[in-house]
Amino acid sequence: MSLVHIDTMNIERVTKDELISYIENNTKIRIDSFVESAFETAEEVHSDIKREDGTSSFLETHVWPVTLDVIKHYQTTTQYLTTLQITSTILHDVMEDNDRILDLYTSHAYGFDAYFRHRFGEYVYTVANTLKTKPLENYPGSNEEEQKMTRFADYCSALTNSKYDTKIIKLADRLNNMKFISQISNKDKIKRYLREAEDFYIGFSLFPPQTIDFHKEIRKAYDDLKSIKITA
Repeated sequence: MSLVHIDTMNIERVTKDELISYIENNTKIRIDSFVESAFETAEEVHSDIKREDGTSSFLETHVWPVTLDVIKHYQTTTQYLTTLQITSTILHDVMEDNDRILDLYTSHAYGFDAYFRHRFGEYVYTVANTLKTKPLENYPGSNEEEQKMTRFADYCSALTNSKYDTKIIKLADRLNNMKFISQISNKDKIKRYLREAEDFYIGFSLFPPQTIDFHKEIRKAYDDLKSIKITA
């Protein structure tokens, strides 16, 4: 296992109460039943999940901070912030954990996809489904490495052709992941994030419409990852 240190002091954390307080006091958005349902679903799916260090709450170190970063981005641009962007960000990872979803929603005989569409609408569903990493067996290749390369190329193509909201949520998601991994020095993921930043994410932040704020932050996170010295 390539884990050489854990710098928990520098891991960003945002509580649900802090996120709600920011929304209520710093935006013109009212937390209605639509947003409340998003919070409830995210907590149902992610409540017990820990991150790579085995201790950090996935909600408090990823979902809530990413949502806050997306909100702040919209506040500093001419783009219009609504409950759609907030809800889509809160739910951006709920379709990733298939086993947990199946366990939680066995009562919904028509399946989680249909339930998700019914509860949150086609727009939020499309964002979550675009950001979901599809199963590796869906992709061709003579070995696992080739399948991963094909999947990543397909994922990049989908992001390039996605709506602005999806782009912003993914950039905030990737930035958070890069920062987190830099604190726990997971060798394999550092290599992967460096490669994917070089191949796509740094450039993606500059694809029209440009997101200079995320470009600067992802470049910094990339440089921080490159500076880490990891022993085998």
